[in-house]
Amino acid sequence: MIKSTLIIFSSVFIALLWLAYLNHKIEMFVPIYISLLSGITFLYYAWDKRKAVQSNRKQVSRIPERHLHLCALLGGWPGALIAQQTLRHKSQKRVFIVILWLCIAVNLSLGSYVWYVYY
Repeated sequence: MIKSTLIIFSSVFIALLWLAYLNHKIEMFVPIYISLLSGITFLYYAWDKRKAVQSNRKQVSRIPERHLHLCALLGGWPGALIAQQTLRHKSQKRVFIVILWLCIAVNLSLGSYVWYVYY
C-alpha cells in the first residue's frame, strides 16, 4: 500500500509539472529538468543496487549515500523515491529515509515559495 502510494505520489508530481507547463503556468525547463534528473537519480540508485548485490561476492566500490542525497536535493527526489520502492534499495535504513524525506520537504517548500512569488 505505502509502496504504491509513494510511486503514485512521485509520478503524479511529475505529471502535474508537465500539465502546468502545457497550461502555460511554468517554463518548459522545469518539468524537463525534474524529469531528467529523476531519471538520472533512478539510474544512480539502480547502479548502486547492482554494486550492492555484487559486493556480497567481492570487494566493489559503492556510490556514497551523500551523492544519492545530493541528486534528490537537486530535484531528482521523484526518481529517488520510485527507485527506493521499486528496487527495494535503501528502504530499510532509517537515517537514509529521514534524510531523503528532508530533501523532498526542502524541494516542495522551495518550489511552493517560487510558485507563490512568481506565479
